[in-house]
Amino acid sequence: MDSEKYGEEYREHLLEQYKLYVQIMDNTSVQRGNINKFYISVLAFLLTLISIFINNNFSNLIIFIVSLMGLLLCFTWYKNIESFRQLNSGRFQVIHEMEKELPFNCFDKEWEYLKKGNGENYTRLTKIEKYVPLYLSIPYVFILLYYIVEFFLFLKG
Repeated sequence: MDSEKYGEEYREHLLEQYKLYVQIMDNTSVQRGNINKFYISVLAFLLTLISIFINNNFSNLIIFIVSLMGLLLCFTWYKNIESFRQLNSGRFQVIHEMEKELPFNCFDKEWEYLKKGNGENYTRLTKIEKYVPLYLSIPYVFILLYYIVEFFLFLKG
């Protein structure tokens, strides 16, 4: 809305909205970190469970199902990270628009510095973060492949 149409309190209300929106952005980052901790904990628990099952000669089907669950969780986690990236991108666009009306554009300036970065390219956290579920999926893939091969060898022989 145009500042002239809004009235005298435009700047004050814009600043309050800006503060609230930046706080929401910060809360989203905290939530994102908590979700990452959740996935790491559950995936570590599942790997522990699988090792217990293997050591105690549980059914191959149970081990296969738990491994499949781990792999599906890794995929879901990866999609969560992508969703947070999209959400943050949209929110930063809104913040950049709001900053055009403020005396100093701190997020725009930060982005400008990060892009320049002493000749080095800034690597977004999301790009790094997305590797973690991929790496944690590796043991689940190997376990699944092992039990698939075991199953076909059982059928063959």
